[in-house]
Amino acid sequence: MEFSKLGNSGLTVSKIAYGNWINHGGKVNEDTANECVKAALDVGITTFDTADVYSDTIAEEVLGRSLKGIRRESIELCTKVCHPTGPGKNDRGLSRKHIIENCNASLQRLHTDYIDVYYAHRFDTTTPLEETMLAFSDLVRQGKVLYLGVSEWTSEQITRGAALARELNIPLIASQPQYSMLWRVIETDIIPTCQREGLGQVVWSPLAQGILTGKYQPGKPIPSQSRANSDAGKPFFNKLVQRWMSDNVLTTIQKLNPIAQENHLTLPQLAVAWVLQNPAVSSAIIGASNPEQIRENVIASSITLSPEIMGQIDSVLQGFIEYDPSKTG
Repeated sequence: MEFSKLGNSGLTVSKIAYGNWINHGGKVNEDTANECVKAALDVGITTFDTADVYSDTIAEEVLGRSLKGIRRESIELCTKVCHPTGPGKNDRGLSRKHIIENCNASLQRLHTDYIDVYYAHRFDTTTPLEETMLAFSDLVRQGKVLYLGVSEWTSEQITRGAALARELNIPLIASQPQYSMLWRVIETDIIPTCQREGLGQVVWSPLAQGILTGKYQPGKPIPSQSRANSDAGKPFFNKLVQRWMSDNVLTTIQKLNPIAQENHLTLPQLAVAWVLQNPAVSSAIIGASNPEQIRENVIASSITLSPEIMGQIDSVLQGFIEYDPSKTG
């Protein structure tokens, strides 16, 4: 496993982070979830990513149980706040009430006294940003949160948040955007803004929701155990995955296989290695439905792709890459 500093901070993170958005409390049972966490630890992953909203809070509980007995100082535990976690009007957003209450609830579910990186999961247009940042500041000063991050904020929102963080003298160090060979919307505005403000990128969906594994093939049935099968019809599936499920895209993805094979890589390894070639990326989050997927994909942390290989990838995917920065979030 390779490691990097997160943004301009002193926090070291594993270049591959383990995320449990889909699987803990979702489509795999808790025993398998435990095996995945153990496999992650065994291969050197120290950074674990979750959120209060994943599987209706169950994902945090499962991760907390899976990490019991692990020396707390040896890992970086990251979670998020913003999305609805209950039926009440205040069970969502970035109000002081929701941030404080949900941080305390996350600490209990994760069986920990502090969160290493606490992310604002989205920007809240209904709450003054000053209120949000003051609430985060209080959590930092209480020792419940060590560092702060944002997820899917626009360049302008990051700039405003970073200015307030400086005023409050609190460490805003991370941005967590979607990023993959196919989805490059952060390259134009987000990355330059974050570099100026000292935030590192901890990217999610480097495999484009599984599209870049190559398991979805044109003209063939969707694999029964795949996410595209189990989540079809759900709003997030339609937004994140359906746009890439055309035969044209899937046929193009298959053309990446020779590039991977020529370099003794699997397609998932190539895809994860690709995002890590960007020096702005501190860590890439991977999920897994079984331990072998973790052992396979973690190899990407030590792979360097030559400019020639990067050019070959761009040539294959030309016409299918999304660059529009307005699609952030």
